[in-house]
Order: sequence, then structure tokens, then C-alpha cells
Amino acid sequence: MLVNGSAHANGCTYTALGEVAGALGRNGIEAETFQLGSKPIPGCIACGACKKTGKCFMDDKVNEFSEMARGADGFVFGSPVYYASASGALISFMDRLFYSSNVMEKFAYKPAAAVASARRAGTTATLDQINKYFSISRMPVVSSQYWNMVHGYTPEEVRRDLEGMQIMRTLGNNMAWLLKSIEAGRAAGIKLPEKEEPARTNFIR
Repeated sequence: MLVNGSAHANGCTYTALGEVAGALGRNGIEAETFQLGSKPIPGCIACGACKKTGKCFMDDKVNEFSEMARGADGFVFGSPVYYASASGALISFMDRLFYSSNVMEKFAYKPAAAVASARRAGTTATLDQINKYFSISRMPVVSSQYWNMVHGYTPEEVRRDLEGMQIMRTLGNNMAWLLKSIEAGRAAGIKLPEKEEPARTNFIR
């Protein structure tokens, strides 16, 4: 599953994700792009309803994707750069998605990658921001040959970023290799890591 965190359905972020999807397809991996679209996505209001129901009380794109995530084997979350960070819509989406979903059932041990698209700068801060959702959720983080970024103000400029396009293809190839390796390990009887009960330490007494 590839998530386009831009309001533009066919813009620069979509162009980058399309290159990843193409590489996945050539490796025999089916890829589907999920568009966040241009409608507002509210942030989490910390109501706690999801802990009782297993889904966010705001029934929108978050719950839709959460159900789709159950059947997915890996994820790529892409975002344009806004003020050296991911789009507000994507962050609201990911905050609610990872908090309201059963992470162990839908995301844990599934490979994930972040992709950033910028005219010029702010990409590494954006990648770091998105990657934090994966590293707190037991998800292997997939890399490329360089940071997962493209540059350009228009889709055509992004396509002219030859290095960026190559980075996206390498990311798709690396994701496909890891997905196949996990499947081979599963077939060989390799079990998932043993899960310990979470230990929570509060530093204020």
C-alpha cells in the first residue's frame, strides 16, 4: 500500500510513488495507491474512544485505510514538504491511524518506507518525522541508495530528477526483496520475535 499524503492526486508526490510502484510491479509485487485527497483530515482529540471500539470515532479516511492495512504486506507513506515537515493532513492521518489501529495486527513486522517530495529542501526532516511512526510500531524501515526523496516543483521537473527517480526505483526493488525474504522465512518456519509485555517507566513521581 502506497499512501499519497498530498492534496494533489497527480502531483509530485504521486509521481515519486508511481516510480516505486513500477519497480514493485516489475518484481511481481502488487501495489495500490491510497489518496488522502483534499478534504480536511482532523487531528486526534485524545478522546480514547478507539480503545473501546478498535477504530476512530471520526469515520473517515483513517478507518478506511485501517481496514485495508490488515491485508497489506508493506507500506510506503509519501508526502510533500511543508515548512520542513510532512503535510498536516498526513500527520493527522498517521497520528490517528497508528493510535486507533491494532498495531500488532495491522502494522507490526511489515516493512515500511517514507518518501518526501520537495522543491528544494526540508526533505530529511520530513523523512525523519514519518519514519518515527514505523520505528515505534515494530516495522522494518526500508531504505534506498540515498535518502528517499525527489526534487521538483512540478511532476515534469520530478521526472527530470534522474537521481531521485533512480532512488525511487531502488526503494521499490529493496522493498520487493525484503517482502520476498520475509515470505521465504515464513515458509521456512521462522517465527516472529517473541513479544514481551510493555514496560512503562514514568520519570515524574
